[in-house]
Amino acid sequence: MEIIENQETFSRRFSAWSPNENLSGYSFVENVHAPFTPVRRALPMLNLALISSAGAYINGTDAFDTASKDGDLDYREFPIELDASDMSYAAVGYNSKAVTEDRNSQIPIDRLVAYSENGVIGSLNNVWWSLSSHIPNAARVAEELAPAMAERLHRYEVQAALLIPASRLCHQTLGIIARVIEESGIPTMCLSVDPSMTDKVRPPRTAYYNGELGSVAGKPNYPEYQLRVLDEALRWTETFDQPGSRKLAVDLETETEAARGER
Repeated sequence: MEIIENQETFSRRFSAWSPNENLSGYSFVENVHAPFTPVRRALPMLNLALISSAGAYINGTDAFDTASKDGDLDYREFPIELDASDMSYAAVGYNSKAVTEDRNSQIPIDRLVAYSENGVIGSLNNVWWSLSSHIPNAARVAEELAPAMAERLHRYEVQAALLIPASRLCHQTLGIIARVIEESGIPTMCLSVDPSMTDKVRPPRTAYYNGELGSVAGKPNYPEYQLRVLDEALRWTETFDQPGSRKLAVDLETETEAARGER
C-alpha cells in the first residue's frame, strides 16, 4: 500500500510552495485507503509506545529546527523517568502554555504509568519519542522518519503505539507515521482534535473529540478529563476491526460532570 497516495503530485506542489508559518498555499496529503493490523494482545498484556509531536527536547540541548522548509526529520528518545521540568518545547502551530503547565495535557506519561501500575495496560514502554511539531515535507516523513520510528518500535518489542499530535500540521505527520508503523505490523491509535485533517491522511485508527491543539491528551491540570480521553481511545484500539475514525464521548461526559457541579 502507498503511504502517500499520489506522492508525486504532493512533491510537485510542495516544491512550488513558499514556506510560511500559517501554511498558506500548502497542499496537504490526501489518502483514500489505510493499512490495518489487528491487535493480537489484550491491553493488560501489551507494551505500549508513546509518540508525541510536541517538539519536546531536554533543556540545554539543541531544539528542533523549525525554520527549514522540509522541517526537522530527527526524533528524540527519552526515558519515561525524565522529569517534566527538564523539558522545553519547540512549538510551531500550537501554544505550548498547556504542555508547559501540565505535560500530561499533551504527553500523558503520568497517566499511562498509572495505567500500567493498575493493570489497564501491560506496560508503558520504558522510552517515549518526541518529534518536531513542524515538518512540512510529508514525502520525507514517509520515506525517512516513519521507517526509522517503526524500526525503533520493533527494537523495543512494542505491541501497540499511541500517537498524539500537537499542531494541525503534525496531525498529518503522525498520521503518516501511524500508516508506516501499522504496515510494519504494529497496531496504532491516533488522537485527534482536527478530524478533517486526519480524515484526509487516514491513519488506521483515530479517536477524535472537540479538544484544542497543544492539549490533545486533555485539558491541563484536569487528570479526570485526561483519563477519559486516554481510556476510551486505548480501549478502542482492541475493538476496531477495520481502519476508521470514532468520536470520543469525553465532551458529553464532561458536560454531565459539570451539570452535577463536580468540576
